[in-house]
Amino acid sequence: MATETTISRPAPFVEDIGKDLAEQAVAFTGVPLVSTGIAGLSQQAGETAEGFKARQDAARAFTTRQQNLAGLAPQVAGQDKLQQEAQKRAEAGLGSFQPFLDQAQASTGPQAFQQFMSPYQSQVIDASLAEFDRNAQMQQQQIADRAVSSGAFGGGREGVMQAEYQAGSDRNRAALQAGLLQQGFGQAQQAAQQNFANQMGLASALPGLQRGDISTLGSLGALNQAQTQAGLDATREANRMAAYQPQEQLQNYGNLVTGIMGGMAGSGTQTSQVPDPGFLQTALGAAATGAGIYGALKRP
Repeated sequence: MATETTISRPAPFVEDIGKDLAEQAVAFTGVPLVSTGIAGLSQQAGETAEGFKARQDAARAFTTRQQNLAGLAPQVAGQDKLQQEAQKRAEAGLGSFQPFLDQAQASTGPQAFQQFMSPYQSQVIDASLAEFDRNAQMQQQQIADRAVSSGAFGGGREGVMQAEYQAGSDRNRAALQAGLLQQGFGQAQQAAQQNFANQMGLASALPGLQRGDISTLGSLGALNQAQTQAGLDATREANRMAAYQPQEQLQNYGNLVTGIMGGMAGSGTQTSQVPDPGFLQTALGAAATGAGIYGALKRP
């Protein structure tokens, strides 16, 4: 038996496209992947000069692709004026309660009452004592007048009466002065205690105010973090686009080639066994051939 081999091949231009695609795919396997410009590269310990040059060439190509893709690179919108104003006001309000706490803190301690003393206390005391002294002098004059009328002026009896009245008047004057001072102190002490109670109220409110500050700061921080993260994501996507553009182009090219080749007959090799002709078949074939040649020669 004879062996018969049939080879099916695609169109020549399809073979050329496939060969070009294969060559580009193989070439890409030797190109290092970088995601920075040449300024960000430095030769590493143990790296060959050829390897470093390959990375430098890839970095130059990366920078070129970045420029080419600048119009397609993702961008992040900044905060508008309303957002900026809201953040400015929120930051300005942080800790605005602190002056009130400081003022309340200054109102505590053993000497805190002094700042609540009436600035007119000395004038009130002086006026009260002056009126007391005037009345005391009037009383002393009345004692002297009674002594004159009774003929005891300048005598021992008058002296005793004047001494007793003076002693009682001095005690009353001291008691009046002490009472006025005690009244002023009591009022100042009461005001200090009230202020202390106010401070304790502010101290109780402080954790809530601090939690409000923390919450506001956390919200602003989350907003700024999201804005920053969006910028980082945009930069990363732009670098990814520039780094993988050749591979993506090659992949798109491969998809086109696959589409073209899919519409044509597939290539391949087919082998079949053909039986050898027998002696009789060979003789008849030779006779038929000879008769055909003789007929052609005899034909006018």
